[in-house]
Amino acid sequence: MDSQKLTITLEPKSISACSALPQELQFMGRALQHQVDVFEQSRNCDIILDLAPTGTGKTNAGSSVLLHQPNKSAVYIAPTNALINQQKAALEKFVADAGLPHVVKSASAKEIKAWNNNQVGKRSGKKIYNLLRNPATIFPEVGANRPILLVTNPDIFYYATFFAYNPLDRNNIASQFYSKFATIIFDEFHLYDAKQLVSLLFYLALSHIFGFFKKGRKVVLLTATPEKACEMALQTLESQGVRIKRINGEESQSNLLPSQTRVHLEIKPQPDQEQWIDELTEEIVQRLQNQPDKNGAVILDSKHLINRLANRLKAQGLQNKFGRITGSTPQEERKIAAQKQVILATSTVDVGFNFERDPAPTRQNLDWLIFSAKDRFSFWQRIGRVGRVLGKSQTDISSEAIAYLPDKAWEQGITNLDGSGGRLALTQTLESLSCLERPFLEIYWRSEAFLEIARPLLELEDKLWQLPEIRVIEELYQTMQQILGGKHNWNYYRYRMKALQGAENIAKSSLKDIQKKWQYIKGGKALVKTYIKLAAPDEWEDLEAKRKTIEEYKDFFQEHSESVEELKEFAQFWKACYDPVFQFRNSLFESLNIHDPKGFLVDESKETVLDPFHLFRFYEFVEQNDYIELTNWAEPSYEISFHLRYRESLEYFNNTELNKLTAFPNCRIERRLNDAIRPTPLLKCLEKQFLPGVVIATAPNQGIIIQLRKQGISSYPISVSCNDSEKNYTFFPGLGGIVAIAMYGVRIKLPDDEDFYVV
Repeated sequence: MDSQKLTITLEPKSISACSALPQELQFMGRALQHQVDVFEQSRNCDIILDLAPTGTGKTNAGSSVLLHQPNKSAVYIAPTNALINQQKAALEKFVADAGLPHVVKSASAKEIKAWNNNQVGKRSGKKIYNLLRNPATIFPEVGANRPILLVTNPDIFYYATFFAYNPLDRNNIASQFYSKFATIIFDEFHLYDAKQLVSLLFYLALSHIFGFFKKGRKVVLLTATPEKACEMALQTLESQGVRIKRINGEESQSNLLPSQTRVHLEIKPQPDQEQWIDELTEEIVQRLQNQPDKNGAVILDSKHLINRLANRLKAQGLQNKFGRITGSTPQEERKIAAQKQVILATSTVDVGFNFERDPAPTRQNLDWLIFSAKDRFSFWQRIGRVGRVLGKSQTDISSEAIAYLPDKAWEQGITNLDGSGGRLALTQTLESLSCLERPFLEIYWRSEAFLEIARPLLELEDKLWQLPEIRVIEELYQTMQQILGGKHNWNYYRYRMKALQGAENIAKSSLKDIQKKWQYIKGGKALVKTYIKLAAPDEWEDLEAKRKTIEEYKDFFQEHSESVEELKEFAQFWKACYDPVFQFRNSLFESLNIHDPKGFLVDESKETVLDPFHLFRFYEFVEQNDYIELTNWAEPSYEISFHLRYRESLEYFNNTELNKLTAFPNCRIERRLNDAIRPTPLLKCLEKQFLPGVVIATAPNQGIIIQLRKQGISSYPISVSCNDSEKNYTFFPGLGGIVAIAMYGVRIKLPDDEDFYVV
């Protein structure tokens, strides 16, 4: 391992302060040059990118744009719920200091649920709609008719703009999000996943095509590490006349202030799990012994590794020296953990967590950092956390860091790094390593996931039906096609989305309603056509040749009740097939309420939440009414697998179900140890009518499967028991894995045998 270690010293960083503030920004007292540049350039631009380094005040830079339209509403999208509350406080201060009239309100799913139900009822969508329409409707104390500054997350933004809320509310809330805001600020948008980026880019394209930019709308994009695919998308908008300005916070070399110390960096390949825990434990113990006055952190992508490391440090008697911050750590406990000498964390701290201490040290808050990085974005995000000294009185104390990168980096030439070349040499070397790219964006956009933009387009088309403005739907689609690279035309996705809408609506309808009014149910005709195409190819030919019309099936369903049942089952199946495309999380199941009296996951409190797969793999547990209690580590860890009972032959399964986006009934989850099934409590949350995903043959794809697991892409063994034999395969349940195997060359089919990925 040491023979593969690389060392390099990263020179200190500085950033320019503004020497003379514009009159409008005098209330700030002092500001950095990039903050003033964002304010000035946004006067005559539609989209402004602030590319200043992490931790240099991009929030205030973006907020300054509010001053151009001080009486109009705005929205600030923070990438995590943890950051929402932090940014709400920062924005409240900015609004007060600037004398703006805005009501600042934060909206995560949990907060919205907690809002008073007395005014408009319990529905989240209705609450948000009324908040935007008039904040006093939900919060009478704020007074009527004040502009709102809404602080929310990308998920709620997606649900609102992609018509994904309750059918009773989706039109109202979408209209507010599309037309209400004069200023939109997307914070740390480089951390968005492909789905979130699609909603962001769709919103930008819509703002252009529907003329909102011409009416003065301003969009601010805040990121220290812009995504190449997004830059290309923005260039498409720029070519259509959208005015875009990029602000690089490090271009100016006048009035420099120190922002980051010198960093002595070691780069190592990631070892296997047990060796890694040993190595990390030894490193932390030595630093606590040799540097008792210095503070540090360990940031890893694996929650399990963090928890195992915490357990090992407890065994060393160091439980008072560290605190954990993971997705399972309650908010109040994070504040306690942040004051510990060593912070053990997952990607939860990547955004907005500044490792602040009370009392604040005169030097950097983090003297040393150990971290893993799967890609260049997380590398620069995390290395930017150590040695921050902007606003500190001591700025000349060097910091230290150890970075663990994928072992493929050594295969691809990271050893060519010039150890004396500083930040520039490191940047150039990391740019040359394909293993540190985030390649899923492009293939995501060119796959069936492109169907996502068809939902809002279809809803907008319905609103504009028989109006002259309906032409903009095709124009908007073509703009998105240029941005994302989709290969099919609007009619192709329009029909597919109508069929999916039909599946969603018929799946929840009664058999009586389906029988009587299937052709009037939204999307019903499109779904029936899809059903006929798969169930009765000869009749589908008649429909395509127009020898028959879909209306002729009205009497058929009236006379054949068993066919109505089959249609509903098909609708449920079709909807389930597309769950991975439209759901936000890669996990198949909802998180569980966990009671943790022995501190496997949390240090102070005893209650948290956990993904069922993580629970099944790494812990022994018992079920207690409405929660799960952890009783011990699973030693060794279990392997999660699935068992499918299939009613046809194995040959039929191989010919019709492999490499296909589909959904299986009669499938159960299992825990295995050394190929033996271990008893698994049957939790209610694991009961699903259909299990959606893609099954591939294991042996010919073993290299792909191993490589994807190293990248954190989950897959599971699945045994398929047919009426003539049984065989083992590999199952990918989430969109991330499905997109990844398509990227690696596995040709995936859709449920109707269309291609998932269009080259």
